[in-house]
Formats: sequence, structure tokens, C-alpha cells
Amino acid sequence: MKLHTIDVKFVVPKVIACFLIETASGPILIETGPDTTFENLKGELHKLDYSTSDIKHVFVTHIHLDHSGAAWHFAQEGATVYVHPRGARHLAEPSRLMASARMIYKERMDELWGRVEPIPEERIYATTDGESVKIGGVEITAVETPGHTSHHNAYIIEDHAFLGDVGGICIEDGPPLPPTPPPDINVEAWQSSIKKLYDYNPGVLHPTHFAVINRGIREHFGDLELRLLEYTSWIGERLKEGKTEEDMVEDFDKLTREILDKAGVSADVMRSYELADPFWMNVGGLIRYWKKFRL
Repeated sequence: MKLHTIDVKFVVPKVIACFLIETASGPILIETGPDTTFENLKGELHKLDYSTSDIKHVFVTHIHLDHSGAAWHFAQEGATVYVHPRGARHLAEPSRLMASARMIYKERMDELWGRVEPIPEERIYATTDGESVKIGGVEITAVETPGHTSHHNAYIIEDHAFLGDVGGICIEDGPPLPPTPPPDINVEAWQSSIKKLYDYNPGVLHPTHFAVINRGIREHFGDLELRLLEYTSWIGERLKEGKTEEDMVEDFDKLTREILDKAGVSADVMRSYELADPFWMNVGGLIRYWKKFRL
């Protein structure tokens, strides 16, 4: 398999990756990044001697804008977009998705994410769990992996696992951190997804944010699960003390920075972590989880 990892340079380097796989029937793309980095992606494709019209198959792990926000550009040029069935309707009619994102990002919405256009239903392919799609001699298996969101897939090609966010944020040699934004974090489902992916026995992991992990696979998944449980307990304890989201945000931000400091990451890498997974946003997602499932 000939694989290219593309940095779409979201604000700074090493925040969002897309993955181009060459096949006998033309290239396929996993993840697209947001609309705001589409021109960067076009430039990187050009360096590989491809244009956007060459890509007829696009796989997105989920519909959050940093993963699928530019998918509509490829659909306009005839590409099929593969997505979890729960996400398919939001690609076809993105108004609800955009309204939800605007509530979170407010005045920074357009600057960060740009615009999203509806994708015609005939250009959307809703995958089933464990389904394999063969394109130009390359077999891509969709693995349903809820937890970060209910509409999440990972994709397996040979012994490579393209993880989206279910495998955590892991930039350069930093530790894996679980992104837990609202609205539908489910910790138990995430734990099951980690086990499910591990049982596929991948040899190489590709989180969208942003490292390539080709050793210590067991440790990566183990560390990610432990951190997810640590975050969950931290939020739960403070909810039981009667603290609000506003009360927690500053302390959670400090906790995350201490974790990264202890791991020895540079200031630049910490900035990339924060752009990939705004630390404050994790609080709201886990509060919602606690109120829905645990309180």
C-alpha cells in the first residue's frame, strides 16, 4: 500500500491529517479536514501529482467539521463519500450540524471552519459495521467505533488503522488524550471501541490528530483508556460537589497542561494539542455524559 499523510496546516502544522492511498483505480482519501484548509489540501495533492477531481472515493471517520468539513468539495466533483449511517443525513443536510457548531464556536465559526454545502444523497454511501469496500485492489474495512460520538467509524486497510478521534489525540511523541466534546460522549461505548480496534491487531495506528504510531500499540490503547477514565472521574467528583461547568473549566485546562508538561511536550506541540482538542470543550462533553448516564 502506498500511503501519504497530508498535513492540511490548520492554523499551525500537525493538527489535522488527511490520508491519501494510491490504488490501481486512482487515489482514495481518508478525512478531508475543514473547508478552511481545502486550498492547503489541494496544494498538497498537487505536489503528489493529483487534482481534487482525481479522487472519487472519500472516507470520513465522522461528521465533525475538522474531519469532514471539506467533503462536499469532492462530492461536487463526483466523489462518493463514505460515512457512518448516523452521519449520512447530516452530510446531506448540514444545517443542524452547522447550527450546533456555531453555538460552540460563536464568532470564530467562519474563521475556523468556513462553510459546508449539502452533499447529494446519491454521492453518500452509508457503511455497515465490518463492511469491506474494495477499490483498485485495496480493501477498506469500516469499523463502527462509537464513544467520541455515536456516528464514528475507524477504517482498516491491511494492518493500518485510521482512527479518527476514537484513538485519541496523539501529536508527535506526546501522550494520547481523549477528546470529549459535547454532545454524545459515551465512555463505556468508547471502552468497547478501544477493545474492538485492538482485537483487529493493527500494526500501525493513524489518529487524525496527528502521529503515526507503529510500536507500543497495546500501551497506546491502554494509556488512552486510563486517561479517559481519569477525565471521567475528575468531572464526576466535581459534579457531586455541586460545581458547575464554569467552575471546572480553568482547573481542567490546568490539569491537561500539567499532563502534557509532564510528558515533556514542547510549547508548539501543546499548541497543536489545544487546537486539535480545545481543552475547555472536554468539560461540557463529560458533564453531559454524567448527567445522561451516571447521575
